[in-house]
Amino acid sequence: MSRLLKRLQSHLDLRYEAPEPRIEGRITRLIGLTIEAVGLQVAIGDNCLIAVRPGLEVEAEVVGFAGDRIYLMPLDSVDGLQPGARVMPFGNAGQVAVGPGLLGRVLNGVGRPLDGKGPLQVETRVGLAGETINPLERHPIEQPLDVGIRAINALLTVGRGQRLGLFAGSGVGKSVLLGMMTRFTEAEIIVVGLIGERGREVKEFIEHNLGAEGLARSVVVASPADDSPLMRLRAAQLATRIAEYFRAEGRNVLLLMDSLTRYAQAQREIALAVGEPPATKGYPPSVFARLPRLVERAGNGASGGGSITAFYTVLTEGDDQQDPVADAARAILDGHVVLSRRLAEQGHYPAIDIEASISRAMPAIVDAGHLGTAMRFKQLMSRYQQNEDLITVGAYTRGSDPDTDFAIERMPVLKAFLQQGLNESKPLAQSVQELAMVLSPPPKAPAKAPPQPGARG
Repeated sequence: MSRLLKRLQSHLDLRYEAPEPRIEGRITRLIGLTIEAVGLQVAIGDNCLIAVRPGLEVEAEVVGFAGDRIYLMPLDSVDGLQPGARVMPFGNAGQVAVGPGLLGRVLNGVGRPLDGKGPLQVETRVGLAGETINPLERHPIEQPLDVGIRAINALLTVGRGQRLGLFAGSGVGKSVLLGMMTRFTEAEIIVVGLIGERGREVKEFIEHNLGAEGLARSVVVASPADDSPLMRLRAAQLATRIAEYFRAEGRNVLLLMDSLTRYAQAQREIALAVGEPPATKGYPPSVFARLPRLVERAGNGASGGGSITAFYTVLTEGDDQQDPVADAARAILDGHVVLSRRLAEQGHYPAIDIEASISRAMPAIVDAGHLGTAMRFKQLMSRYQQNEDLITVGAYTRGSDPDTDFAIERMPVLKAFLQQGLNESKPLAQSVQELAMVLSPPPKAPAKAPPQPGARG
């Protein structure tokens, strides 16, 4: 009997364990981009595979539910989907690959390579959502950041860890200005999120704006306009998560996202598709809840750690600065740079409207002399704009106002200061020196000595 017990004991580790049952659901309805399924036990944010046709399974995310009906949003096209198709849950999407192996690579919204350079050489995986930083533990913005743009360096000085918006209508030069900052800004790591823009711009941005040297220290996450709204949403979150990883490693990161508006529009498409009521100009409330959750993830980390300096482009439809997304972004960002169509049409690049732009961190990171000079520059520009019509028609009388007289005298120099070539970099120290020079009155010519009596002409 003892021998038999020993033999049974030796086989205990080989005993058969029945696998847990896998619960599958079925597709019952497809309206627009929203897929309805029944028979699933899933939670918001879980991922599923939809068997579109033999050999093709499309990933989808749970975005809502009503009773026993589950609402799914696919990441890819579901052409050929039929009623009753199988839906198989496989848990939360939340893990993404991060690490130094991402540098020099171009990824899509779910982290798959788009550049044809083979699989990613990374081993670390982290949650897509990131970790919330206690606001009292964030290191304050104290150090200026050189972005290489003279007008921004001198008049809208950016601090390391600041979050700014580039506000403009279409075709005014947002992407070009982003490209200049990508090449000129002092940052160890650059993360670029191209969200919802034209597909052809992805390759142009990489080849013309980044270049080989810039790409070597960059990670590009691209989700063009023809991607599903869920893919565009994921791409913005992935770019932010990659930047957070490098910040946690103690690196200074530059995050460029083009554009925050397309991110909001992707969330609007998803929310409206699952039945959320529209609020302001068709944007549901969830859009204005998601924007700060994304933006607040950037900024400085804890003292002694890294930083994420972020620039978000904001598309103002019809050049309307009161657009709901623009208005919400302006409230949650640390400053805004407004690009003017009027200046762009005059060939003035970068087309920065200095009067409408502001850097909220500038007073804390520059000395009193620099701040006073920048304010004086803005005052002169504003004084000239107030009297421009009178000056143009010749109705302004010299001597009426000393500041306006000085603004008229120095206006060609002030306008030239605000312009900069596409491949021309202006360091921070040089920008501040040139600012002081353009506000200095030109030296007066020495008075001609009167002729001496008896001198021959």
